[in-house]
Amino acid sequence: MKKSEFILLAVILGYVLAAGAQDPQKQPKLEHFDPNQADRSLDPCQDFYKFACNKWFAANPIPADEMYWTTGSTLGLWSESVLRETMERVSVDSPGRTPVYQKVGDFWAACMDEKGVDQAGTRDLSSELRRLDDLRSKRALAEEVAHLHMSIPGAWQLDSNQTPAAFFGFTSSQDFDDASLVVVRIDQGGIGLPSRDFYLQNDQQSTEIRSKYRAHVTKMLALSGEHEEQATKEAETILAIETGMAKAAMDNVSRRDPKNLNNKMSLEQVQALTPAFDWNRYLAMVGAPAPHHYIVTSPEFFKGLEQLIEQHPLEQWKSYLRWQMLHGSAPYLGKAFVDADFDFYPHTLGGAQEQMPRWRRCVQAADFHLGEALGQAYVERAFPPESKRMAVELVLDVEDALSRDIDSLEWMTPATKREAQKKLHAIEPKVGYPQRWRDYSSLKISRASYINDAHEAVAFEFRRRLAKVDKPVDRAEWQMTPPTINAYHDAQLNTINLPAGILQPPYFDPKADAATNYAATGAGTIGHEITHGFDDQGRKFDASGNLRDWWTAADAEGYEQRGKCFAEQYTREVPEVGVKQDGRLTQGEDTADNGGVRIGFMALESHLRRDGISLDEKDSDGWTPRQRFFLSYANSWCTAMRPELMRTAVLMDVHSLSRYRVNDVLANMPEFREAFSCEKGTPMVRENVCRVW
Repeated sequence: MKKSEFILLAVILGYVLAAGAQDPQKQPKLEHFDPNQADRSLDPCQDFYKFACNKWFAANPIPADEMYWTTGSTLGLWSESVLRETMERVSVDSPGRTPVYQKVGDFWAACMDEKGVDQAGTRDLSSELRRLDDLRSKRALAEEVAHLHMSIPGAWQLDSNQTPAAFFGFTSSQDFDDASLVVVRIDQGGIGLPSRDFYLQNDQQSTEIRSKYRAHVTKMLALSGEHEEQATKEAETILAIETGMAKAAMDNVSRRDPKNLNNKMSLEQVQALTPAFDWNRYLAMVGAPAPHHYIVTSPEFFKGLEQLIEQHPLEQWKSYLRWQMLHGSAPYLGKAFVDADFDFYPHTLGGAQEQMPRWRRCVQAADFHLGEALGQAYVERAFPPESKRMAVELVLDVEDALSRDIDSLEWMTPATKREAQKKLHAIEPKVGYPQRWRDYSSLKISRASYINDAHEAVAFEFRRRLAKVDKPVDRAEWQMTPPTINAYHDAQLNTINLPAGILQPPYFDPKADAATNYAATGAGTIGHEITHGFDDQGRKFDASGNLRDWWTAADAEGYEQRGKCFAEQYTREVPEVGVKQDGRLTQGEDTADNGGVRIGFMALESHLRRDGISLDEKDSDGWTPRQRFFLSYANSWCTAMRPELMRTAVLMDVHSLSRYRVNDVLANMPEFREAFSCEKGTPMVRENVCRVW
């Protein structure tokens, strides 16, 4: 993925990362790349990230309500302002308001009624809490877990860690071996901290975070009506249950190999993993169709879950589920819950000093729950046809560059090259927005209750995904909303998806020169995502999206050796936070970064050659296109980050920190050292270059 590199982290923390707290009535100006922002007092061959970003850092301190700040953060605020204008306009009932805009407008009105939400307190949760009090046996846990999965976001969110849902994740998914088949995937989950490492590491910082987490759970339970002493006792139990789940879970590095997740099972086999959990009862509650088979990503987790169900009495499971309901509902409750949620997640784990203004939280919630409804208005405002045409042209140029790169590889045999070319030419680029907008007609939204609106939206999405089981694969579907400032590669659809949100300045600028766009968008977004189809995970899927080994044994071994080079290069201590970045965890993203910049540069060379422009032709400020390319790429990654978030990111994120995404990539490239005349022995010239693509 690209720009909002911590989007996964944000979802787990229940807090969306974006831009700062300026006056919403003042439309922010979009930033545009300027090569003269580079600090020419520094040596680019010593630390190019600092050379490119130093002056930007000095001019852009992190706002108090942010955990990090990038060159794209102003774009985030601009996009949110566009969405706010839409929601404010359609929040007023009028004869011309469409049904979909009724939902958008009423969702906005319910969220912005801060006084009404605050006065409601736990009133809207009272029936949920009574449900928990009424549980009479462990067999009934299945019904309550099903109810939570249809009320609280998380059950369908499959990622590199653990699904942020009670007990486990449950959703539809393409089959690994037959990508034309939609089955049910059941994933490990159940924890409230960002990843299993937060429970298992025993250094001082990890111990302190667990202590603060225990205090946070205690406070949330007390806010729901528990006595302080009882809440403290229950929090200890909840931490013990979640620690058990973390111990049973597959580690993040192992989860990166899709072969480890490809465990096909019948319902009888799933039930045998967890005899104490009534799967028939759960399936009936969620209305899941009977799939061809189930994929259980981590059988050992479910064996561990069975032991935990047996070990802990019903009352302790009630406490755990109560916490899950409060934790997942916190953003939609009154001020006391919102503040408590902020204090632990964005503040303790992310370092934010202030709460984000409510209008931005409401925009982000609406984008999460009603993203394609809002996306239509965003596209009309922010993504004209000419931008799409230029972006598609960029995609074609980058694809052509990778095709030429594959043909030139000395380490790959002709048989594997043919398969690689077949896969490359089968990639479907999706640019800007879906061909067909999502149908929200069955979703019920009103102004009466913000939390009820959120629960209805979760149930809608949960059912929508399950309805795909045993149906033809919808190749037109997107997993990101049009305003999203990010991009992704889908290994099983074999697509790259470039939302309109990231095809804006400073990343993509129709008025900028080719070097600027071929770097930030061509290399950093398009090239990065295409390369994901050939990283250590993506290479295991064929042109049709099936998990199939299409490599000769010699080529596979050659790839593994080259991938190991990246894993070793990016494994390092991060001195600011005292934790080590694991290059095995970040290998896929590191491979995509390196390959993306290389083929993005190749695409620029071809483009300039067609236009009769030299890579070394200086502009009025003395920069060549070759230099502007590398400066634009580095500028797109300028990121100021609070140490709390940095530590959290290093422990769980599959991306390297931004400075490594610049310096390590460029130090591997002869084209960079030529651009800035870097001599052998300087930090930006690696002696042992890592390269796959």
